[in-house]
Amino acid sequence: MGRGSHGCSVLGSSLLLLFCLGSAAAQKASTWKTLSGNPPAIIAKGGFSGLFPDSSDFAYGFVAAASSPDTALWCDVQLTKDGAGICLPDIRMDNCTNIANVYPKGKKTYSVNGVSTPGWFSVDYDSTGLSKVNLVQSLFSRVPYYDGTLPILPVESVFANYKAPAVWLNVQHDSFYSQFNLSMRSYILSVSKQYIADYISSPEVNFLTSLSGRVNKKTKLVFRLLNELAVEPSTNQTYGSMLKNLTFIKTFASGILVPKNYIWPVTQDNYLQPSTSVVGDAHKAGLEVYAADFANDFLLSYNYSYDPLTEYLNFIDNGAFSVDGVLTDFPITPSEAIGCFSNLNNSKTDNAKPLIISHNGASGDYPDCTDLAYQKAVTDGADVIDCPVQVTKDGIPICMSSIDLMDVTTVSTSQFSSQTTVIKDIKNGAGVYSFNLTWDDIAKNLKPKISNPMTTFDVYRNPRNKNAGSFMRLSDFLAFAKGKELSGVMISIEHAAFMAEKLGFGVVDAVIKALDDSGYSKQTAQKVMIQSTNSSVLVKFKEQTKYNLVYMLEEDVRDAAPSSLADIKKFANAVSVRTTSIYPESKHYLINQTSHIVQTLQSAGLPVYVYVLMNEFVSQPNDFFADATTQINTYVQKKGAGVDGIITDFPATVHRYRLSPCTSKESNLPTFMLPVQPGGLSGTIIDPAAQPPAMAPMPLLTDSDVAESPLPPVKNVTAPAPGASRAIKMRTDASIIVALLVLCASLII
Repeated sequence: MGRGSHGCSVLGSSLLLLFCLGSAAAQKASTWKTLSGNPPAIIAKGGFSGLFPDSSDFAYGFVAAASSPDTALWCDVQLTKDGAGICLPDIRMDNCTNIANVYPKGKKTYSVNGVSTPGWFSVDYDSTGLSKVNLVQSLFSRVPYYDGTLPILPVESVFANYKAPAVWLNVQHDSFYSQFNLSMRSYILSVSKQYIADYISSPEVNFLTSLSGRVNKKTKLVFRLLNELAVEPSTNQTYGSMLKNLTFIKTFASGILVPKNYIWPVTQDNYLQPSTSVVGDAHKAGLEVYAADFANDFLLSYNYSYDPLTEYLNFIDNGAFSVDGVLTDFPITPSEAIGCFSNLNNSKTDNAKPLIISHNGASGDYPDCTDLAYQKAVTDGADVIDCPVQVTKDGIPICMSSIDLMDVTTVSTSQFSSQTTVIKDIKNGAGVYSFNLTWDDIAKNLKPKISNPMTTFDVYRNPRNKNAGSFMRLSDFLAFAKGKELSGVMISIEHAAFMAEKLGFGVVDAVIKALDDSGYSKQTAQKVMIQSTNSSVLVKFKEQTKYNLVYMLEEDVRDAAPSSLADIKKFANAVSVRTTSIYPESKHYLINQTSHIVQTLQSAGLPVYVYVLMNEFVSQPNDFFADATTQINTYVQKKGAGVDGIITDFPATVHRYRLSPCTSKESNLPTFMLPVQPGGLSGTIIDPAAQPPAMAPMPLLTDSDVAESPLPPVKNVTAPAPGASRAIKMRTDASIIVALLVLCASLII
């Protein structure tokens, strides 16, 4: 049951690949509303357990590489049959180890706090027997690639092997072990003779009382409060009722550990309620407050917009109170919160990079391209707000993220739902297209529908506002943007050739006219950016305007040939590139690549914007630790990708990044703010069969990919009709019928 000879060496060599070399002390806030006035403590629950199996060698070892240097290590103490202490997150070993495979007949049923509980238990095995058992992830939704490769660790190794600044021992089931003549008190006291535990917590009053005065004076005893309706076995009171008697808790503990919803409760539909008085009441009683249940890959309250850093700041930097510590599966994020992003409300620093470009407005919080999405994007600090242009049946340019109204409106449940048609020039499936309906049809009869790009993982955005906001014409959008503190607007154009040939609509001319009418062609306060995947669109704009032109690379490419760069520079001022062109991934891991499209484009004088960054953890490779800020940092820092701008559904997250003093320079960054390196995390996987498969090299962008025929002339079509292709066919059929009728009439005469 030792440390495993392979663990430290494999992890140690791989850690150097995960982050660029560098170090710095974390930025310290001037004042904290903790009981001591010191920064809140960070307690890594079983180490970095959001990524590696809880309480494993890798989980504990990774904390020092990716978190604040003062992060404490947490160990849930269990006892073996021969009285040895081990670190396991669950008293049921089958929930966190492969013991059911090793000892398939070892299942027992015991009473745990009065509840009959089946499973495999450490009390049935001695240390030698458990040396054959390895750890697995305790949550099935997490990375399984380390399962069965890392041994169970003795408690003593957490003190001896990781040089942690603090160790927290949690004793969850003292009364359970006493049934087997095992004394958790005796074990903890014996360990305390050799090592000093900085914290010892338990949900059992009698256990903590038995340690009072018998452990080192530096050790803090912390009372853990469980579910408010659960009963504490020593007093037979519910934890909810005990919370009302903090003066009693103070007689045997120096702090309390509570679920985070004790402090910031949420509604049944997962929105924040007003904070409770728990922290203030505990501080008045002289008790520190530690909050538990933090994990970046748990479903957060919708108020946090899927940003775990925002959640931590709400507990430590809300202006009213601060908890004294957080218990987390992902210690990198509270390290960022405490070290780099606290006290930013009064910050006058804005590092100006990266350029923040909204993606359909703040579409992570409101339906795409609605007035509310654009208003929030401006409020959240976007530099540029965007309008993807579509056209209505009556020839009005509108802002709509999809030409198919089925994607972004409630048309499927409206009176227009029968107007579906298949237009293979656009997509294979049926749709109701913007040019099927007039502006009044859309504005007066349909509602917006929020985008949910992660529904495969049952992750949904802001359900209370899923149909909120109003649609906007291009003219409305330009009028709205003109009076705002923005550096510019971006207008995206697709399907221009189709509109010209099949709808008789010149979208380039229409956009130029709208910009002229709104005064954008005669001002310099806000720049106009035109984005398209079609070089022919940008060429036409270049011929007629002086706007900033952005070429969007729709496909993944590893690099650009010199000939393609020369062609792009003829019609574009910048390039937007997919995230996976910069950091390709396989099985949710970043894969190292030798060529770098960003540096190639920038060396040719072309700024690079990356799209689309999202906060949802399921949208990110594991290398970013389910942390949107780590992802942004890796794309922005020069030691990472070094992009010039970010196109994002969540402008607020990027804007906060720009305000941090830790991002103003790269020479002295704390380790938790260093960009990750592709291939580093996948290199920690021990089992070769679990390694992400090698990828075939992505293609090189060539001049043939860039070159396009000029846009076709606008055909004389009377009006964009419902289902343009179908309408054209109907007109043809009607002409044939008329001709036949005339012929028949002539024969009769």
